[in-house]
Amino acid sequence: MLEKLYLMKYIHKIILLLLSALSVTSCEFLDSTTKGVETEEAYFSTAEECDKYVIGVYYRNTCHVWYATYAWWVMSDMCTDDMWVGNTSQPAKHIDWVPIAHFQGTSSASNNTYLDSFWESRYRSIFMANTAIYRIADAPIDEDLKNRLIAECKFLRGYFYFDLVKNFGGVPLVLRTLAPNELHDVERSSAEQIYKQIKDDLKDAAKVLPYKKDMDYESGRANRGMAEALLAKVHLYCEEWPEAYDAAKRVIDYGGYALEKDFMNVWSQKDNSPEAIFEIQTSSNPTYTLGCSLPVITGCRDDKGWSWGQPTSHLENAFIAAGDEIRRRASIIVNGETPYGTTGVGAYTISPTMHKSGRIIRKFFLEPSQRPLNYQHNRCKLNYHILRYADVLLMASEAAYQLKDEDSARDYLNEVRERVKLDDVESSGEALYEAIKLERRLELAFEANRLYDLRRWKDASGASDLSKLMGPNGTFVKYNTKESTDPYETTNQIESSSKGSSYMIGRDELFPLPYAEIQLSGGKIKQNPNFN
Repeated sequence: MLEKLYLMKYIHKIILLLLSALSVTSCEFLDSTTKGVETEEAYFSTAEECDKYVIGVYYRNTCHVWYATYAWWVMSDMCTDDMWVGNTSQPAKHIDWVPIAHFQGTSSASNNTYLDSFWESRYRSIFMANTAIYRIADAPIDEDLKNRLIAECKFLRGYFYFDLVKNFGGVPLVLRTLAPNELHDVERSSAEQIYKQIKDDLKDAAKVLPYKKDMDYESGRANRGMAEALLAKVHLYCEEWPEAYDAAKRVIDYGGYALEKDFMNVWSQKDNSPEAIFEIQTSSNPTYTLGCSLPVITGCRDDKGWSWGQPTSHLENAFIAAGDEIRRRASIIVNGETPYGTTGVGAYTISPTMHKSGRIIRKFFLEPSQRPLNYQHNRCKLNYHILRYADVLLMASEAAYQLKDEDSARDYLNEVRERVKLDDVESSGEALYEAIKLERRLELAFEANRLYDLRRWKDASGASDLSKLMGPNGTFVKYNTKESTDPYETTNQIESSSKGSSYMIGRDELFPLPYAEIQLSGGKIKQNPNFN
């Protein structure tokens, strides 16, 4: 697999180092004076070398380290009504989570380990994709293979930029390797420019990539449905409803995708199922560190986990109010319950003194028989869903609603509900829209969608759903500080129940850019509004 790149902390350092040093699967690009190591000029000369490099770009999705992306995905849900920071047995370590998850807006939010690591990870990924696109174009290999590898990297580059723009707004747009004298000219592009590039990359990829059902190479690699599904989500975020609907409908019409019959099988060790569209591949092979970190990151403190990211009673109550017992138990484990779908586990202890909510995430839970012998965060075999078919159906439902096609909106919505034995929604108008939004919350809980949905959903006045939940008068804040009688959350105040009370409209629609990045740019890159 891909060897780690030299440690580089910020975008400008990354650009400089990419001029001389990149590491891939079994060889390194180093200074040309280094003996026994291939230079970039000598690489990309065979189909095998090109393919290995592209595999390295896929590996950049997570690098299978917990703090760069896995932690960020968890932290995005910590910023919502679905999740607490959680672990209360190590309050000193809250310093990296709380400033962002509680919307404190302090200097600790922009000068943050997870923020820095996520930003760095995504730009390192982008620069590797850029290198592949540029170098493979001139490689002496079969044209069909060349076009497919370039399309895969365009898909990945689009995904990496989507991760950046939805979190930070406009960011530096870099599509090639820069010379040293160009570094000081790098500025933020607008969010509109970033979104245009993402859409261009995904459309280019979709024209070339095969359908999933026609792929004759290993699972996990980009295909046409993957590109179209991500394109649908990009259009959805841009409120481009006809384009979002058309892209989602193309995925539905392709065939090759279907809902798992049993919701419990969605998040299981059943890899690359018919529901999977974009899925991070993992392995428990002890020779490598290619496992999913989430079972340990979010696992119970009583059971070798770290317990960062715990479900709220607010979310559990939403499942209960909807009569959605299947997804409640398949998404959340509550102290004293037997984890749903397990054998031989019994009543599970989640000590309230160590856990803010006395709950952990069932989707990422591995019972002892499923765990590697050496139960470490980077050894767990559990593929991570970035996009799955239920999400596409709900995107089609929302876009159809916005296009005033309520029959189609109900059809797609009810297809998702039928799997978990819920009655069909027959409502219309605003009630139908609220049902679609609720379905996204319950179906996709803890899958790094909630924050971005809450930010983009707005009423006629332009107020986001997130701004109504958070802030001193937010409904989520009021629930936790005045209304809740939950025996765990109300008594354990090592993490304050006032989470979200300092949310500020005009600031917290985005995250701050890393403080050091602002400093290194010499003033060229400006911070997002109202951050210290």
